[in-house]
Formats: sequence, structure tokens, C-alpha cells
Amino acid sequence: MALLFIQQPSAADPLSEDARAAIAPVIEVIRTEQMKQAASAPADLNERFLRMYRLDQDSRKALQDIDLSGLPDDQRQVAERVMWEAIEAVDQQNQEDLLELIPPEGWFYKSIYGEGPAQTAFLIIQHSNVDLWRRFLPILEPLVATGEVRGESYGLMYDRLAINEGRPQRYGTQMTCKAGKFVIDLENLEDPENVEERRRAMGFRWTLSEYQALFDDYPPCREN
Repeated sequence: MALLFIQQPSAADPLSEDARAAIAPVIEVIRTEQMKQAASAPADLNERFLRMYRLDQDSRKALQDIDLSGLPDDQRQVAERVMWEAIEAVDQQNQEDLLELIPPEGWFYKSIYGEGPAQTAFLIIQHSNVDLWRRFLPILEPLVATGEVRGESYGLMYDRLAINEGRPQRYGTQMTCKAGKFVIDLENLEDPENVEERRRAMGFRWTLSEYQALFDDYPPCREN
């Protein structure tokens, strides 16, 4: 696993002190985890997956508390770009590492690799790109029925691919920004009258209203 170190934005970056401070928690959590991982080699495959999981999730957890709404518009745009470039660099490295580990059966079965590695693999592909979603979604679909893949995971990836291909989402998992708040993109929802039934069939933990409530305390967002 080749670690790509993310440096703190320097004084030469076109960021104000306030903007650098606002995104510092995300940049710092990546840097800290990468330095920790560089200090020793992973003991086994499970630890490799655990390290990839931390790189994938730690920055996103920090991201939930980032509020750029108080910055001038030009500073907010640059701050968002710098922050997401750091996250996407980690995502890219995770994808490369994961693809080297894909087993002959095409996916990390829970019955063979365990729940943790299987879920980590899903998160890394979910945070990848259209090409990888198209590659793995047909592999995941039949594994839902056998219990090797969570139905909720399949639904999340299905919706993300659908939205990116200009199709309605099926399970209501993808959010959009309206009036500064993250809301379920109901305008792009297939057969809305039966969405709760579809979610139950796939084992989703929350109804749409419960899912929406998870985002109610997020910092303000900005419409594209």
C-alpha cells in the first residue's frame, strides 16, 4: 500500500486564514492517519482493510462538522476544492489498493472475508466513479439474495449510478441541497408511491422520513 501524504495548505495557497482554519480538521485527520499507518506495515489482510476503512471514513466524519457558510463566496469555493482534492486523493489510493485485492469470485463475500472487509470494499467502490459502479453493481445484485451483500449497500450504489446517468433513483438514498439544507431528491425518484416497500424489501434501516432526519443537523450546504 503506497501512502499518498496530504499536506496542510501552505501560506502560498489562495486561502485566507479563516478558510484554512475551517478545513483544517479534514486535512489534519487525513495527515494524522497516514502518518500512523506509515509507521508500520499491516499485520494481515484484515488490518489492510481496517486501514483503508479509516482513511475512507475519518475525513468524512470530520467533514460533517465543516461549516463554510461564513466565508466569502470565492474563499468558500477554494476551500471546498482544496478539501475535496485531499479526500479524493485518498479515495483514489484506496481504489487502487482495493482493486489489487479483488478475489477470483469478483467480490469480498462476507462468508469468506467477514463483515468488516466486505463493507469496507463497498464504501471504497461507493466513493469511486461511474466506471467502477457499472463494473460492480451487476456483481453485487445477485449477492443480495444470498446474504453476501447488504441490500442497503446495493441500493445506495444503484441510486448513485442512476443519478449520475440521469435516471431517477429507486430507493431515495441520494440527497440534494435546497435552501441551504440537505434533502432527499424526491424530484428524481422512481415510482414514489412504492418507495417504502422497495426499501423494506432491501432491508433499509430507516424510512424516508427517518433517513431525512439524519441530515437535519448537518452544516448549511450550497446549491450547485
